[in-house]
Amino acid sequence: MDLRVFTEPQQGATYADLLAVAKATERLGYDAFFRSDHYLKMGRVSGEPGPTDAWITLAGLARETERIRLGTLLTAGTFRLPGPLAIAVAQIDAMSGGRIELGLGAGWFEQEHKNYGIPFPPLGERFERLEEQVEIITGLWSTPAGETYSFDGRHYQLTDSPALPKPIQKPHPPVIIGGHGPRRTPALAARFGSEYNAPFGDVAGSAAAFGRADNACEKIGRDPSTLVRSVAQILCCGKDEAEQTRRAERIGRQLEEMRGHGLAGTPAELLDKIGSFAEIGVTRIYLQMHDLADLDHLQLVAEEVMANLPG
Repeated sequence: MDLRVFTEPQQGATYADLLAVAKATERLGYDAFFRSDHYLKMGRVSGEPGPTDAWITLAGLARETERIRLGTLLTAGTFRLPGPLAIAVAQIDAMSGGRIELGLGAGWFEQEHKNYGIPFPPLGERFERLEEQVEIITGLWSTPAGETYSFDGRHYQLTDSPALPKPIQKPHPPVIIGGHGPRRTPALAARFGSEYNAPFGDVAGSAAAFGRADNACEKIGRDPSTLVRSVAQILCCGKDEAEQTRRAERIGRQLEEMRGHGLAGTPAELLDKIGSFAEIGVTRIYLQMHDLADLDHLQLVAEEVMANLPG
């Protein structure tokens, strides 16, 4: 089981804050550092000093880390054009020595689009655009050197693109598709995804989502076992209830609510729930960490949870 650290910088974080978490992620033996891709805070937090751009952040971290994987969960398809995004991710892949991953979604938070002047089409169009974007990005990366790439879609058209630069990873960086949508999301994961992420659900709901992805793979002749199964879970671990409650209160959450909808409790309780996810085929968990100053939290999980995982 891979454990990955997943941050939400729109809630209030500088690049220095994120660098400290990324370095702790690497030092403590976690598999990866991921971040959300949002421009607006959520809930009752100030959000100060303001948002940081996901891909600029990852470019910096690519040069300041050595081992951990780096990526987004999930970049909103509404934020960037597919051609320039393919260029940026390929460049950061090179800057990292081949450690980058692209999580891509349709976008959902309407208010941040209004606040920063970003068009926000209806849901159906957002999914149409997402499908074209993933096809374009992977098409550009996969085009053989010396050949050109063209695409004539409803929303995007490319003519004789040189399809450069190429990423370091072959055939291209892993593409993560996530969500609980019953039809479009699993179909996209089956066609283009290296990984399918079922975020913030319980074990039964996640199993149902993976079943839909398996069916989508079988419909197009893909072996479902080639699609990595992952989940994202909010993290709140403590050696006793007092420590757990303190950590929950610092991020404005109730401990009992987090027990039902996240990885919350003692290290032993986390190991039990991780084991339940493993039983449905999950091999990767993104630990959503809200209090970025609490690096002791990451150390506790590394020493008493990750160190005791089977294998």
